[in-house]
Amino acid sequence: MIIRLVLFCLFFSLSLVAAHGQTRRAQPIEVDRIVAVVNDEAITAFELRARLATVERQLRGQNVQLPPRDVLERQLLERMITDRVQLQFAKETGLRISDIELDAALRRIAEGNRLSLQDFRTALDKDGISWTKFREEIRDEIVLSRLRDREVESRIVVSDGEIDNYLSNPDQGSNVGHIEVQTAHIVLRVPEQASPDQLMRIGARAQAALDQLRRGENFAKVAAGYSDAPDALSGGAMDTRPLDRLPALYAEAVKKLKPGEVSDILRSPAGFHIIKLIDKRGDGGAKPMVALKQTRARHILIKINELVSEAEAKRKLVALKERLDNGADFAELARLHSNDLSAAKGGELGWMYQGDTVPDFEKAMDALKINQVSGPVKSPFGFHLIQVLERRTEDATAERQRLAARQVLRERKSDEAYQDWVRQMRDRAHVEYRAEDR
Repeated sequence: MIIRLVLFCLFFSLSLVAAHGQTRRAQPIEVDRIVAVVNDEAITAFELRARLATVERQLRGQNVQLPPRDVLERQLLERMITDRVQLQFAKETGLRISDIELDAALRRIAEGNRLSLQDFRTALDKDGISWTKFREEIRDEIVLSRLRDREVESRIVVSDGEIDNYLSNPDQGSNVGHIEVQTAHIVLRVPEQASPDQLMRIGARAQAALDQLRRGENFAKVAAGYSDAPDALSGGAMDTRPLDRLPALYAEAVKKLKPGEVSDILRSPAGFHIIKLIDKRGDGGAKPMVALKQTRARHILIKINELVSEAEAKRKLVALKERLDNGADFAELARLHSNDLSAAKGGELGWMYQGDTVPDFEKAMDALKINQVSGPVKSPFGFHLIQVLERRTEDATAERQRLAARQVLRERKSDEAYQDWVRQMRDRAHVEYRAEDR
């Protein structure tokens, strides 16, 4: 298809030259070209320019000073290649995002901007952003997020010995004060079977990035120009989180930094890292007994089987959601339609701790406000409508403290596991650069 497009454009260009050649010199007409091939898919110059324009607009909107255009273009192409590899794998393994799920996500984005969906679409049009293109970009982002949950989270193993060590260690367990940190990072990924020459080149790039930071260059600008992390184009900023939930490598470095300071170059199996401590809150006093969040919720489950397809299950739940939005009683609909044992109790699941449910269900549940009903949520059990009734916290028993410690350790390992998985996926892909075309 891409080759046919290029040939068509060339033919069109030559026809124009022939038609006007007798009267005046023809103006050159640019045609699309391939800048990289990822396995069996091409990335074109048009795609790269479109993404570049979007990223530049985003960075300016965040008041981030832009790196040189050629540097940003090179970084963006690498990001597009990495994303393309993951999206190809998602497609091969049957990971799909339905239009119903996508529309629900777009409504949440619009609501987050305090706009109706139509007003949000109009605002995008005014900014010159195609609605169709925006929809597909959001679909890809959801796919990548689901892929990470599926492929990475299942690889993380936390042993009982690690939990024992965490709880008994006064520098990280239940005796540590509650300290939250906001950080930013730069990651230069190293191939799994890197040669000494590759290591030297990547290490030199890490040193160049650090040198720029030491000279006072803006961290977000350097991150956009050097980092291979998914958050590079948003300045490398990480979410604010408790210090003990940072990757161990980062946590040790951050303990030695004051807000505004930058670490030396750190080395992990995934590559080279540079950390900046942006803000630090809390104290080092003793923690009170751990308080764990509980959620009381109910749901309506439609299972998928030989008689009920995914499309049919979602259609049923969309119809039920519409009835709920119009005042129908949740408990009554659950008793009539839910395929779960909780149906007899009106869909009631009781009080649940974090980690008591599967990740997809818990993530959707945690995003809901009190009494809000979700759209169709997919889990290994089928599709659900979820409603949160109450939330509370309570002091943890010894068993619950172990569960909380396990969750902390999983979060700590998550970033490292993700970086390692992405590196493996990228190393296995066949990537051909068309440098002569760029």
